[in-house]
Amino acid sequence: MSAATDTTPVTAHANPIGQSVRDSLVIARRNLIRMTRIPEMVLFGVIQPVMFVVLFTYVFGGSMKIGNTTDPDVYKDFLMAGIFAQTVTFATAGSAAGIADDMQKGLVDRFRSLPMARGAVLTGRTVADLVQTAITLLVLAIVALIVGWRTGSADPTSVGEIHAGFALLLLLGYAFTWIGALIGLSVRTPEAATSGGIIWLFPVTFISNAFVDSSQMTPWLRHIAEWNPFSATVQACRELFGNPGVVQSDAWPMQHPVWASLIWSVLIIAVFRTLAVRKYRSAAI
Repeated sequence: MSAATDTTPVTAHANPIGQSVRDSLVIARRNLIRMTRIPEMVLFGVIQPVMFVVLFTYVFGGSMKIGNTTDPDVYKDFLMAGIFAQTVTFATAGSAAGIADDMQKGLVDRFRSLPMARGAVLTGRTVADLVQTAITLLVLAIVALIVGWRTGSADPTSVGEIHAGFALLLLLGYAFTWIGALIGLSVRTPEAATSGGIIWLFPVTFISNAFVDSSQMTPWLRHIAEWNPFSATVQACRELFGNPGVVQSDAWPMQHPVWASLIWSVLIIAVFRTLAVRKYRSAAI
């Protein structure tokens, strides 16, 4: 009996990475179950980007100059990569509010009392949010096809490249959820987390190449837009989807958008996951 008792903790902690993965999946499952019980969370998350698609396509289409044309069909294909990217990054607000809500209700203290990896609570939450983002992105892609968006409208593309484009979008969305996690841990209420999680996203998404051709911006603003991590993913998706509006620029992220998107996303995850886990540990003491 004593030998068995002595080996139990060794087995439990022999593979900390495996334990962290298991704990993270448990937390992710908990959040996904909660999502199914509150379907309006998914519904409202889908309605907003659909409204953006309709409004930008039919209100601004025909007045935006892309290249040398104001053809609304060209703008429609140009627009969709930006709408997709905006949608995955706006999930940040939901992550921030959800974590702030867990903090306010004392769930963090309950999790802290369990023998689980500290970072698993945040990792599980971000993974669940990634699943919700993927569902929203799927619905949005269907709506985009209905309103006339097509891949390969400017340059030939392949199924693999299209999948790669959506993978980059999900990676960017996952990276931004870690920013949301840090915000959620840093405020006192879910309402403050919602505001803090979304207000900074407006300059990030609009000072970019998402909705307008950045080559038409003033030089100093164009420079900011071209080095914006958000712009790199939008540029990469336009290339991979074969859509018009790929900006010709001397900026490295615009010349190598796929690599720039990967580097930016991984860097954001590395930095903000470290900061969020550190904040979680101090907040849970």
